[in-house]
Amino acid sequence: MRGLRQWGTCAILALVSGLAVFAQDEVKIDSGSLHGVSQDGVVSFKGIPFAAPPVGNLRWKPPQPVQPWTGVRPAASFGADCMQAPWEPEGYRIVTTPSEDCLFINVWTPSITATPKLPVMVWIYGGAYTNGGGSVPAYDGSQFAKLGVVLVSFNYRLGRFGFFGHPALTAESPNGPLGNYGFMDQIAALKWVQQNISAFGGDPKRVTLFGESAGGGSVLAMMTSPLAQGLFQQAIIESAPARGPEWAQLKGKGSIFKQTGESAGLGFAKSKGISGTDAAALDALRKLPPDAVVDGLNMMTMFQAIKTYAGPMIDGVVVVEFADAAFLAGHQAKIPVIAGATNRDLGFNLAQTMPQVLAPFGFNQFKAYAAYDPTHSNNVKVVGAAVASDKLLVEPMRFVVRQVAASGQPAYEYRFSYVRVSDRATVDGAGHASELPFVFDTVKPLFGDKLSPSDSSMGATMIGYWSSFAKTGNPNGEGRPNWPAYSQQADILLDFTDNGAASGPDPWKTRLDLTEKTAGHP
Repeated sequence: MRGLRQWGTCAILALVSGLAVFAQDEVKIDSGSLHGVSQDGVVSFKGIPFAAPPVGNLRWKPPQPVQPWTGVRPAASFGADCMQAPWEPEGYRIVTTPSEDCLFINVWTPSITATPKLPVMVWIYGGAYTNGGGSVPAYDGSQFAKLGVVLVSFNYRLGRFGFFGHPALTAESPNGPLGNYGFMDQIAALKWVQQNISAFGGDPKRVTLFGESAGGGSVLAMMTSPLAQGLFQQAIIESAPARGPEWAQLKGKGSIFKQTGESAGLGFAKSKGISGTDAAALDALRKLPPDAVVDGLNMMTMFQAIKTYAGPMIDGVVVVEFADAAFLAGHQAKIPVIAGATNRDLGFNLAQTMPQVLAPFGFNQFKAYAAYDPTHSNNVKVVGAAVASDKLLVEPMRFVVRQVAASGQPAYEYRFSYVRVSDRATVDGAGHASELPFVFDTVKPLFGDKLSPSDSSMGATMIGYWSSFAKTGNPNGEGRPNWPAYSQQADILLDFTDNGAASGPDPWKTRLDLTEKTAGHP
C-alpha cells in the first residue's frame, strides 16, 4: 500500500506539472515493437533495422523498406557494422563482425523524457567512407541522453558497397539514383528519424545532424542534396573537406584520382575477371562474396586502390554539385551551423623542401613563409603538415562558417587544440578526430586510469556546447565561456585549449587568408 501511495504521488505530480512522462523500454515504431535496455537514467535501443538488408539483388540499389516483424524485437545489442577491412585506432574501432546486412540504427533517450518532445542529434561516423560504424565505443550516446537529448547513430554502406559505379548499373537504372548508395542510406536513416523518433521522446522538427571527417563530408552532402532537404534543422561539421573537386563523377572528369565512378567500377570488375557491361556482368558482380568486394580496402589502402575505387561521386540526383560550389551559390540548406577542425588536423604533403611546400602560394610565398614559420626553423615536415591540413580541412571549415553566416544563419567556428594530459609529453597538438571522446563525453570509459580531472572537465564542456546547440540553436549557456556567432569582420572562433575554452580572433587568420587564395573552385 505504501508503494502504491508513492507511485500515485509521483503520477499526480507528473500530471499536474505536465512536464514529464516516463519513457518505456518497450516502444512501437512503424516496423514493429522493440525492447531496449534501461541503465543509469538512459534507455538504449540498438540494432534496429531501418532498411532491408542490401544483399543479393539489392547490392548496389537504393535502400528498400524494412520488412515488418511480429512480436517484440530485442534491441539490446548493436547490429553488424557494414562490410570493411577494419582499421582504426583503439576507441574508434568497431566491435561487431562486419556484414553486408548492416543497415541498423541506434537510439539513446532519457528514461524520463520531457514534454514537449526532446531535441534530437543524429550522428554520422567518419572513416574515409571505407571504415567506421555505429558500434564504435567513442560514439556511445548515453551522456547526450543524460543531458536531455535523444541521440541517434546508424550504419551506412562503405567502400565499394556504398560508392560504386558501373555501366551495367547505369543501364539497369538509367534515371538513377546511382553510385552514392552510402548517401542514400543516410537519407533513408534521416527519413526513419522523421517517421519514428517521436516514439522515443524525440522531436522530428528539432533534428541536428552532425559528423566528423567523412561524416562531416556527409553532413555537407546532406545539406546540399535535393533529396535531404527538410530532414534536419541544424548541423555540426567537424574536420570535413569542403573544397571540390574531391569526389569522383559518375561520368566525365572531376576526381582527384583522375578516375570516374564508372571507370573505377570497370577496373574493379576487371580485377575480378569480370568483363562486359551487360546484365550478366552485373549479376557476376553481385554474386561476388562480400570479402571479395572489400578486397582489403580501408583507410590505409584506399590510395593504392585508385583504379578500382572512386569514393563518393556527383551522380546528378543525390549529389548534384560539389559542396563549395553549392555554398558559393547559396544552394545549401539555410540552417544554423557549428564547424571547425583540430589544430594538428589531417593533411597530405609530399614536399621535400621548403620552396616545394610554399610553391602553391605563388607570389605570396614570402608572406606564407612568415605566417607558417615565423621563427624560421625551416622544419619542412612541420610546416608542410600545417600547410596541408589548412588546405584540406581547416580553411574549408572556415569557408563553410563564412558562407553560412553570409546567408543570414547563425554560424559558430571552433578549433580543438586540447591534448589529453597523459599525452602531452609526447604529442604536439590535437590530431584528427581527437575531439570525439570529448564531444560524446566518453572520456571516462575510453581513457580509463589515464583520465585526468582536466580531461573530464573538457568532456563536460564540449558536450555542453554541442547539446545546447541542439536544444536552442545557440551553443552558449550554463556558465560556459561565451562563444560569439561568427562574423567575417571579427573572425572570432572558440578554441578548446589545454587551459579550457576561450574565444578570440583567429591567430591563424593570415595563413588561412593566404590558403583561401589557393583554393580552386569547380
